Amino acid sequence: MSMLESLTNFFAQFPPELATVLMAMTPMGESRLALPVAILGFKMPIWEAMFWAILGNSIPAMFILLFAEKFHKYIAKKSGFFAGKWIKTLARAQEKFAKDYEKWGLIGLMIFIGVPLPGTGAWTGALAAFVFGVPFKKSWPYVLGGIIIATFLTLLVTVGIGAIL
Repeated sequence: MSMLESLTNFFAQFPPELATVLMAMTPMGESRLALPVAILGFKMPIWEAMFWAILGNSIPAMFILLFAEKFHKYIAKKSGFFAGKWIKTLARAQEKFAKDYEKWGLIGLMIFIGVPLPGTGAWTGALAAFVFGVPFKKSWPYVLGGIIIATFLTLLVTVGIGAIL
């Protein structure tokens, strides 16, 4: 059984729209996983699949941007073990994105999120925005833009340019 078949079978217990949102919310999958499964596995129309994948990918990014500061302060006070893991996660996000941010600013953030490769994406990009102290109102349009770019590039790989035109 292929990975696509396994995911389709697992998420078949949910309506396809909800399954697409849930897959897109995962840090390892994001829209890079959700979109191909929605289109190829659930046979969802392209633009509908894009909508649900973008929505699902946006939810955790928005929560990270809105609540990372509060979480950071809370975890630093309450837990040595989790605080260490959290600090390592932030350091990784900073390391991955520092050069792009120094050179390109928020456009670099959008490009970083928009490149659909492992280690880039909305989760890491939102954490990087937090690490660099970019407020929600400033960072959100660029994070959302990166999510849309990544989803569109994933669409091109999934169905090809001819199917879109």
